[in-house]
Amino acid sequence: MQAAIVSYYVYQITHDKLALGMIGLWEVIPAIGFSMFSGHFVDLREKKGLMIRCFLAYILLSLFFTVVTWHHFNNAMSTRAIVWLIYAGIFVGGALRAFLSPTSFALMGLLIPRNLYPKATTWSSASWQAGAVIGPLFAGIMIAATGFTNSLIAAGFVEIIGFVALLRIPRQPFVAAKREPVLKSLGEGLRFVFNTQIVLAALSLDMFAVLFGGAVALLPVFADDILKTGEIGYGWLRAAPGIGSVVVLLLLSFFPLKHKPGIKLLIGIAGFGVTTIVFGLSGYFNNNLLFVAGGLHVSVAFLIAFGMLLAGGMFDAVSVVIRGTILQVYTPDSMRGRVGAVNTMFISSSNELGAMESGVTAKIMGAVPAVVFGGAMTLMVVLVTWFKAPSLRTLTLQSDTDKN
Repeated sequence: MQAAIVSYYVYQITHDKLALGMIGLWEVIPAIGFSMFSGHFVDLREKKGLMIRCFLAYILLSLFFTVVTWHHFNNAMSTRAIVWLIYAGIFVGGALRAFLSPTSFALMGLLIPRNLYPKATTWSSASWQAGAVIGPLFAGIMIAATGFTNSLIAAGFVEIIGFVALLRIPRQPFVAAKREPVLKSLGEGLRFVFNTQIVLAALSLDMFAVLFGGAVALLPVFADDILKTGEIGYGWLRAAPGIGSVVVLLLLSFFPLKHKPGIKLLIGIAGFGVTTIVFGLSGYFNNNLLFVAGGLHVSVAFLIAFGMLLAGGMFDAVSVVIRGTILQVYTPDSMRGRVGAVNTMFISSSNELGAMESGVTAKIMGAVPAVVFGGAMTLMVVLVTWFKAPSLRTLTLQSDTDKN
């Protein structure tokens, strides 16, 4: 919700595609930089207490964004200054995520029995995607009804609810990893990932797919300038991938991926690339208004764009579950923090690098060619992975789970 509000706000005050890409850049720099050390730090700390501190910092950051978008504050500052303050807040958020992601990954591994990792990963991803659906939808409605500042206040209250839920998780027995120099500890985490072919292949495939398929970063451009669907339409477009993901994740919670998961991973990411290309071309379809419902401007082009984002979320959900299960199954307990940090560098940060790539290419060649180019590159990544990582094609997670 907060990410949707902030990105739309930046585009509203700048109308600059590159500014949307810069949002990704300012989050990815600390997310990668701090992740180089956060895994070592997480493996030496009690996980719940560390998550509590990260959550409190996120709540304070939400308060910061609320003040920055407050109209009295805006009147005293230039647009350039406001944008740079937002970039500073995003930088802090990226640093926090570098610690929160591996902490959450490690805590989940301690809470869940190993034989339940596949189902646990599915439900964890489903709950995250539920937030990804409800957040942008609520953000679009709140922006249209109350403005940006009140929308961010609402986001802050949601974070407080999450914080209260976190307090109810019992502390887990803590066995600290062996104390050793930070660089050596980091090296062990990287060596584990690069020496475990299945883990490396899954992370690399997902990273490059997300890097090139970052169409979501340009949604403010599509909503305002191409599809002309308004704030409510922007909220629906932003939520569409999450809706598709939730549907598939709920199905997978009852029908887990037991047979040929590696093949399904490749198919899922290829499907994500195809839907990204069609979404990029959606503006060329009939954009005449069909009807207006509750502030939502609907055209054939909007319906196609929404459908492609929905389908893209479905395909992406398959890769999320398989990758998450691979990490949980193959990672030793003593290295969960470090491997979670490497995962942050590979996957979580690729969203922001993808946003930067989309912003830069959109600035150079336009929004539509940038999205189509990204989808085509995603298909190229799948093709290369098919030939370079044959172990994915024979992956059998069920037997690996039983063996462990």
